[in-house]
Amino acid sequence: MISYEKVLSEKVQNVAPSGIRKFFDILEEMKDAISLGVGEPDFITPWHIRDAGVWSLEKGYTKYTSNAGMLTLRTEISAYMNRRFSLQYDPSSQILVTVGGSEAIDLSLRALINPGDEIIIPVPSFVCYIPLTQMSGGVPVTLETKHEEGFRVTPEALKALITPKTKAIILPYPCNPTGGIMRRSDLEALAEVVKDTQIVLISDEIYAELTYSGKHVSPANIPGLEDRTIVINGMSKSYAMTGWRLGYVCGPREIIRQLIKLHQFAIMSAPTTAQYAAIEALSKGDADIERMRSEYDKRRRLLVAGLRKIGIPCNEPLGAFYVFPCIAGTGLGSDEFCERLLVEEKVAVISGSAFGPGGEGFVRMCYAASNEQITEALTRIERFLGRL
Repeated sequence: MISYEKVLSEKVQNVAPSGIRKFFDILEEMKDAISLGVGEPDFITPWHIRDAGVWSLEKGYTKYTSNAGMLTLRTEISAYMNRRFSLQYDPSSQILVTVGGSEAIDLSLRALINPGDEIIIPVPSFVCYIPLTQMSGGVPVTLETKHEEGFRVTPEALKALITPKTKAIILPYPCNPTGGIMRRSDLEALAEVVKDTQIVLISDEIYAELTYSGKHVSPANIPGLEDRTIVINGMSKSYAMTGWRLGYVCGPREIIRQLIKLHQFAIMSAPTTAQYAAIEALSKGDADIERMRSEYDKRRRLLVAGLRKIGIPCNEPLGAFYVFPCIAGTGLGSDEFCERLLVEEKVAVISGSAFGPGGEGFVRMCYAASNEQITEALTRIERFLGRL
């Protein structure tokens, strides 16, 4: 009889499964539950964007595109990045269209990592960074960000972790799950730390349009960082296009050339229908971004104020669509808090421990939900706290 432990990759077997999924598995069996757990817009993709995808199918545009993505789409990405973030990228050589932002992260790590290279990863952060680093043969080095510092990466903390083996730093801002952002002054301080090194920055900016205090600033906007920064973005959050699986990566042409090689052998090209929809979104969707961001901002303020009113300390999140309140004062661990809240009050939130070291004592709540759902969830959470 075959032994699967022997035939399967040890590297893959040693990667822990996502700590998020178990809560969703319970939620699927539960009626009348309110989910503040799923990190996905509750808006439907705007109709004019869906219509562009439908139009492409009606026209029979169902063949492969170029490996890097349609040049028309890359040109729109270039124009969008310049218009929205003052970043300049050559559509012919500095942009790759990917299957979601997740593929862009995976490609970036695989293109950079040699066995044993160290990748500095701020935590708490998105659950994929550590496993993808491990599966690429790299060594994750976690940088624990602090509640009292707005979950930002400080130059002192970064400098303390850099070694001769450091290959790259992931900057996940605006941050899932904390809602933290990095301001220009923060990034300028990091630029001083890495200026005499060969360290690359992987900047995951999928939530860039969901910034509530000033405009988003990319590391690539900072002098001295532009030639060492890989910018990852996509359509999922800003245009409510999660299921379309359309992302992109921008950066130095020498790096993008290597990413395209990996992409062409593993994927071939991103979905053609999604590319046509993305062209429509990027060229005519600025108003959609503003409409959804305005609504998220109202929900953000409603949830933060509500949590503080019922006695749960909560940093003001300045980006993304999450709050990361501290529940340590309840006497429960993060996992137990989430499991009991789900079973006893049918409210789903995610344990902070799922997002790496530093997450214990916190939970993630997503405010991509209606005002009515948020208000009812707060009522249930207050009732739950009253029983503790």
